[in-house]
Amino acid sequence: MEIKRSFGLFFLLLVVLASQEVVVPAEARVCQSQSHYFKGPCARDHNCAWVCRNEGFSGGRCKGFRRRCFCTKLC
Repeated sequence: MEIKRSFGLFFLLLVVLASQEVVVPAEARVCQSQSHYFKGPCARDHNCAWVCRNEGFSGGRCKGFRRRCFCTKLC
């Protein structure tokens, strides 16, 4: 009886330890391209992202000293 209890406890411990293994997802590269349709200085990332989504990208943000809109997507 004691052997069955020990085996059950060992098995439970094994299952708990095996489920704690951490899987780290691989980071995808982010490609960026300057927007073709955004006009004027880029003041807000939200407006840039909206224009970029209409161009087929997943988002966008304002970058650089000249504040240009750059569209982003996963490569």
